[in-house]
Amino acid sequence: MKELIFVTHNAHKADEVKAIINDTFKIKNLSEINFFEDIPETGNTFQDNALQKAKYLHDKIKCNCFADDSGLSVDALHGEPGVLSARYAGEPSNSQRNTEKLLKALKNETNRKAQFITVIAVILDEQIHFFEGSIQGTITKAPQGEGGFGYDPVFIPDGYDKTFAELPSEVKNKISHRAVAMQKFKDFLNSK
Repeated sequence: MKELIFVTHNAHKADEVKAIINDTFKIKNLSEINFFEDIPETGNTFQDNALQKAKYLHDKIKCNCFADDSGLSVDALHGEPGVLSARYAGEPSNSQRNTEKLLKALKNETNRKAQFITVIAVILDEQIHFFEGSIQGTITKAPQGEGGFGYDPVFIPDGYDKTFAELPSEVKNKISHRAVAMQKFKDFLNSK
């Protein structure tokens, strides 16, 4: 089975991806290959950041790899937190502080529409490919649920009455922005 390195230190994210794609390729994250360098993320778009991360690892160790950049885009905040989703409340990245800042920014807003977006950049056999996924939803007034990570406790996907943090992981792994992008990626890998 061919190996692909997922350019992430985020164990939650790696587990989600492995659940979706591990039967097609052997997926390893950065910790599993003992790569602990800080990887720059200075792009202005999700695509820029995903490609920057994938190229950084590829240039260092010449491997087949992929990286994603994901974030939350809130209509009333003109797309914020966007590419700064993980560091919305500043450094170091802290999900609870990010969520608190988001809820404070939306305190008096009636328009709570938002979308999660993921872009995956893949470098496979020296070729670059992109895959994108998104899901529409609404931001709650307070966190709900213990599962998931990041903004999951405040995001209710359209068509559901529970947050990503309340939904079973099997459901989230089928409908999430990452799942949509990963399914496109998996279909591509299966066609190889």
